[in-house]
Amino acid sequence: MEKEEKVAAEAAAAEARRRLVIGVGFWVQGFRLFPWLGVNFFLKDGMGVAASSLQILQASANLPMVAKPLLGLLSDAVPIRGHRRLPYVAIGALLQAISWLAIALWPAISLPVLTIFLLLSNFGASICEVANDAIVAEAGKQVTSSSGSGQLQSFAWMFGSSAGALGNLLGGVALSYFSPRIMFLFFAILLVIQFFTTVAIPESSLKLPRAATNLSALTSIRKQVKELSCALCMPEMFWSIIWFTLSYTVIPFLLGTMFFYQTEVLRLDSSVIGLSKVFGQVALLAWSMSYNKYFKTMSARKVLSVLQFALALIMLSDVLFVQGIYRKIGIADSIYTIVFSGLFEGLMFFKVLPFSVHIAKLCPAGCEGSVMAFVMSALALATIVSGYLGVALAAFMGVSGDDFSALPACLLIEAACTMLPLCCSSLIKERREKEKKEE
Repeated sequence: MEKEEKVAAEAAAAEARRRLVIGVGFWVQGFRLFPWLGVNFFLKDGMGVAASSLQILQASANLPMVAKPLLGLLSDAVPIRGHRRLPYVAIGALLQAISWLAIALWPAISLPVLTIFLLLSNFGASICEVANDAIVAEAGKQVTSSSGSGQLQSFAWMFGSSAGALGNLLGGVALSYFSPRIMFLFFAILLVIQFFTTVAIPESSLKLPRAATNLSALTSIRKQVKELSCALCMPEMFWSIIWFTLSYTVIPFLLGTMFFYQTEVLRLDSSVIGLSKVFGQVALLAWSMSYNKYFKTMSARKVLSVLQFALALIMLSDVLFVQGIYRKIGIADSIYTIVFSGLFEGLMFFKVLPFSVHIAKLCPAGCEGSVMAFVMSALALATIVSGYLGVALAAFMGVSGDDFSALPACLLIEAACTMLPLCCSSLIKERREKEKKEE
């Protein structure tokens, strides 16, 4: 009896440490929105960057995220001192800290140098996210009850969303009193704290699967590549990822253009922009809680299709906003921006949670890090392509920093493209109940 109690106590302690690592990791990464809000205003006001250039830089800064499959393979196959997760989290935090410190302290920084450090920061963030996602996937596999399925994913999302909301709220206020460089410096200090916190926790205490020690790094990578290939060749996995990627790729997002319209034409204050992003993060937080409680047992196809349709409705609402319809019926531009623009940015990523849970259920044991990294890489590449398409659409329609007359037409095209993935939602494959029982 005492032995069983001891085992139960050790399992509870390991669970608590896993939640601490996951909570800190996702909170810090969610708080990245704090310095990135400062980056937008630093580029527009401090460096005089045009709307198209701003959106291109925003999209291009995500290029390191495309390397996530390689980072996932490294994390799965090449342990550092016998550990596959926390050392990579520490390395990623350190790279981000160096980047933001350099941006904050570099005198008269040029646009090319700033771009290089932003790319390095996102490279460090991608390393952290790969390792954190793998911890969530591996720990989630140890939950045997169906009621516990998806709880860690929701827990991680709640921490990330709450940090994003706080980061945008503080960012909107901080921009009214401090320069963006102070924001960059503050976030760098947080990353240094995360680095030392991660280093202080032994990975063995998390009770995660240990790496095989009798394989060389090259052999282990080959093994992981083979397992990843087999996992991606599963029909339900392959077609689901194809649909998820297309649901972002086909949309010409106009986030940079809308940012300039709100700040240059409507003259909205930075605090309003910050509050709109806070609303989006609060919506993400509420979604993660409600999904875990009400929607996780629903079909992934149904949930993802409804979210895609809701995204298109918000875009159609933006057409009325740009034409001044809401202003005529008494809804202030600032109120609409806070609520609907914030909800739009949140809705863009609502699909990630149910899709991550869906993929985690399909993912074979042993390659969780590689598969989740591949999915996030596909998402990063899709958002980059959609950002470039948005710039091309705005340029083709003649929308610029001085002329927004064609913006309603651009938004209609954006909404129509958003509806296209609904025509092929049958690509989202569910595993048959018979196969689940056999496994």
